[in-house]
Amino acid sequence: MSGPASITDRVVAGDARALARAISLVEDDERSAGEVVGALFRHTGRAYLVGVTGPPGAGKSTLVDRLTGVLRQRSLKVGVLAVDPSSPFTGGAVLGDRLRMQAHASDEDVFIRSLATRGHLGGLSRATSDAALVLDAAGKDVILIETVGVGQGEVDVVRAADAVVVVLVPGTGDEVQALKAGIMEIADVFVVNKGDRDGADRLVSAIETTLSLREYGAAEWRPPILKTVATSGSGVSELWQAIETFRARGPAAQAERRRTRAEGALREAVSHRLMEHLEARALAAGEFAAMVDRVAAREIDPYAAAHDLLKRAGIVD
Repeated sequence: MSGPASITDRVVAGDARALARAISLVEDDERSAGEVVGALFRHTGRAYLVGVTGPPGAGKSTLVDRLTGVLRQRSLKVGVLAVDPSSPFTGGAVLGDRLRMQAHASDEDVFIRSLATRGHLGGLSRATSDAALVLDAAGKDVILIETVGVGQGEVDVVRAADAVVVVLVPGTGDEVQALKAGIMEIADVFVVNKGDRDGADRLVSAIETTLSLREYGAAEWRPPILKTVATSGSGVSELWQAIETFRARGPAAQAERRRTRAEGALREAVSHRLMEHLEARALAAGEFAAMVDRVAAREIDPYAAAHDLLKRAGIVD
């Protein structure tokens, strides 16, 4: 495999090794990411992306594992992108390739990959959307994106998925914070996992009360609230049915979400290319680092520093 172009056909054919190589390219090398996405983009647009987010300890990994089983029972090809915290030493995903999901490792129609956040805020890896495009091009019907689990910072998932499942669990205290945070506003489906625990019904009522504070139009989707017990699989089929109902709202609703995804991808690509241009062509070696030092020393504010850098690049007057 000499480069992105040489693996395109193998990715489209669903070759697992080519898939792994392509995702490594988009995760590790921004220039290669552009080449890979450019080569595969015309083969994408068919997969349905489901984000699974929520506070730590909510049982997201187990739920994703069970949901993968439900999808395979329906003969759907599944990709799983599990976004993990980055190792402070290597930059790699701390949890590796998700040992808890290895029940599906021998299934050639399931591809599971961990992605490191690499310090990216919002609970998602920078490369998540590109990795999803690779899985889409490989013919996966559904791509499950499990975020890192950092509470209200996970709102970025709405820009990476067609449907967002917010998972909460009773009795931890984190659910109260989640009910106050922006995470409530991104949910298309709410899941109270570990629904056999004391407090599950109270949590359902709390979510219902929060939802009742907002007025929903006749044609507007009101997120359903489901109880699951992921360890036993209880309620997981019903979760997929709720996602299917959300998906069936019509092409206009889907197009709006996908446009949001496209805008986010474009803005991030422009941002990365701009920084690349600044550091490679507009600034001398070490000049950007020196500007960072000036901001850290409170010699200049970040907005003024940004204006100065853009002025040197000839972008602003």
